[in-house]
Amino acid sequence: MYDMKHRWSVFALSALVLALPQPARAEAPVKIRVAWAVVPGHLYPVFYEKMALLPHYGASYTVELVHFKGSSPEITALATGDLDIAALGFSSLGLALQNAHMDDLRVIGDATLDGVGDYFTTQFVVGADSDIHQVEDLKGKVLATNGIGGATYMAVRKMLLDHGLEEKRDYSFVEMEFPNMLAALREKKIAFATLGQPAYHLAQQAGGTRTLFTMNEAMGGETQTTLLAARTPFIAAHRAALVDFFDDAQRAMRWFQDSANRDEATALVAHFTRQPPSDFASWLLTKEDNFRDPDLRPKLAALQRNLDLQKAVGLLKIAVDVDKQSDLSLVDEAARRPR
Repeated sequence: MYDMKHRWSVFALSALVLALPQPARAEAPVKIRVAWAVVPGHLYPVFYEKMALLPHYGASYTVELVHFKGSSPEITALATGDLDIAALGFSSLGLALQNAHMDDLRVIGDATLDGVGDYFTTQFVVGADSDIHQVEDLKGKVLATNGIGGATYMAVRKMLLDHGLEEKRDYSFVEMEFPNMLAALREKKIAFATLGQPAYHLAQQAGGTRTLFTMNEAMGGETQTTLLAARTPFIAAHRAALVDFFDDAQRAMRWFQDSANRDEATALVAHFTRQPPSDFASWLLTKEDNFRDPDLRPKLAALQRNLDLQKAVGLLKIAVDVDKQSDLSLVDEAARRPR
């Protein structure tokens, strides 16, 4: 009898405790899976090397960096829910809308801009001793690209179309990551390579290459080479965390762009890439580097022109309204915060 009364007393006490107001539990930070392809072209992965710049990290969000060799596979990852923020080439944005019917995809930030003002533009190069002296000489050659469907791939295809050359009929592509192209060119495994930084800097130091044309020439001006994109359900579900994410990214970008921090910033990039600081010291975060918007705000006018050109040469079937496919409210709200 005593044992039964004791059990009921414990039950009643437990029920009373459960009925009392409970202290609010802090929500776990949102894990944001963010794609990247190449550093320092994509500088934002290095931000997480210096956590002191990121006051919201670990409180409202965390980041899982996911490496891709190009932007096209990221479309699949977005479709399957394995990626939250993609770094898409402008061309891959068009293909995601056209082929994957990803109408809920939105441009939310800048990843890489090419040919802005007198900043660096990607160089398309051949061997200095090769018999290729004009675009038409690429007929019958093997060209390297980091990813079929990506921005630099599309620029090359457009330039060659302008000169009467068709892929597969007149030349072929082989896929390889940017850092491997220079060695493949020297070993004559390929006839043509795409060199961003630091590969172009290293090629200039070593000699043996010659620029055939640039991204700026191929695209006729500025290119929103890669952009950050997310789907509307993820944006709606985690808006506050995404604003914090961009707030931190803007703080970090400004710190990296401050000349007073350049030596440390260079060391952080070198540590991330496992390359010596000397590979970056003379050009990183200068006019010899890509332009980077301090608020990670993409150039929508350039993006619209890039996609219109992609359609005009027959590499995209649909017209894309960039304003409709963009949501810059996240970067804009973050930029308005006092710092």
